[in-house]
Amino acid sequence: MQKQKTALVNGRIFNGDDSFLGHALLLEGDRIHGIFPQHAIPEDYIQLDVDNGNICAGLIDLQIYGTGDDLFSAQLSAESLHKIEQQILAQGCTSFMMTLATNTLSVFKEAIRIFEAAQPKIALGLHLEGPFLNVNKRGAHPAALILPPTPENIDRLLEENQGSVKMMTVAPELIDKDAIDSLLERGILLSAGHSAATFAEATAGFHRGIKTTTHLWNAMSPLHHRETGLPGATVQHQTTMASIIVDGIHVDYEAVKISKQLMQDRLFLITDAVGGCNEGVYQHVRNNDHYTLPDGTLSGSALTMLGAVKNCVEQAGIPLEEAIRMATTYPARLIDREDLGNLNSASVANVLVFDAHYNVQSVFFEGVKRV
Repeated sequence: MQKQKTALVNGRIFNGDDSFLGHALLLEGDRIHGIFPQHAIPEDYIQLDVDNGNICAGLIDLQIYGTGDDLFSAQLSAESLHKIEQQILAQGCTSFMMTLATNTLSVFKEAIRIFEAAQPKIALGLHLEGPFLNVNKRGAHPAALILPPTPENIDRLLEENQGSVKMMTVAPELIDKDAIDSLLERGILLSAGHSAATFAEATAGFHRGIKTTTHLWNAMSPLHHRETGLPGATVQHQTTMASIIVDGIHVDYEAVKISKQLMQDRLFLITDAVGGCNEGVYQHVRNNDHYTLPDGTLSGSALTMLGAVKNCVEQAGIPLEEAIRMATTYPARLIDREDLGNLNSASVANVLVFDAHYNVQSVFFEGVKRV
């Protein structure tokens, strides 16, 4: 079967540290063929004019629970998962971690079973935000469902996991080296969050193998001049990365600017987006641009990844090319996927085209135009 060959022309191409005008992005089958001057496009490529749009790799969200009226942890079905995938794909996000907040072990285990049976393509894996968190920094997570990271609890949680759980948020002050090693041996990327850790406790966690921090500034020990806590440890540990929610609600835009100055290429974007839900453990009520629990506790964003890129540029003064890297290059680096988050030759042909107003023009997934 002959591979489909498509050339995206008449746009500005962003790829890592480089940007191109007067060039075309060539897609061959499910892979990127390369970036070529427009006059060098082979004759057998179908040219698609993107009308001065911006062309970049598909966006990557490592923390999202749902979208619209769909919340995976509430519906727990393959149909829900696939519906969320399609909605997120239409937003320009071509790779994401399907995330579940602290819940019962039975819900976590059922989610793992469903995810593995569904074999999704757009969702890369599961991100479990809990249950091994600090109850004093629980945010919207139910205190009664937070558990200590004992060997027994880890085994019960993950006994049926066959590699679907790719990421987990843990409180570094409550998890010892043996527990960290147990999770790392299962191939799980660890992130520090919902934590009251001191600088020393967080730094020890990073030295033991925790690689990143979950939603910087939210649900963690504060940056105090006598005890800089988890934020200070994150900034000072030179290989630790951090996600941040750039919606102006979870983190003030001035704090985003400061974070960017301090973290540089170690800071990446997530949405922390949820879906509206009026039943079960998490009853998310939409308040215009964010969600709360019925008691008013901030419980998630209504952000899209492209919206986060826009906010970085328009509200935090971050150049567009760097905002794109925060949504592509940096998260791909964290999850060790050289074939995602870039437009290099032989990378997966996941591509977003958006206009000057940050509206999605088209989305390609594995070389096929889906939007």
